[in-house]
Amino acid sequence: MITDDDLPQPKPARVARPPLDLWGVAELEGYIGELRAEITRAEAEIGRKNAHRSAADAFFRKP
Repeated sequence: MITDDDLPQPKPARVARPPLDLWGVAELEGYIGELRAEITRAEAEIGRKNAHRSAADAFFRKP
């Protein structure tokens, strides 16, 4: 018998989703700026991880 514990669990939300309809234009623009800054930070981390992976691949590559 399959129970709820056997089913895949949904991933938790990483970013809270505020009620945007309650915000004014200036607040929305500020929120977009914060999101863009977080995207830039995540992209920089991806770049660092890819660089580390490339270095490791080059080091352990068979001759």
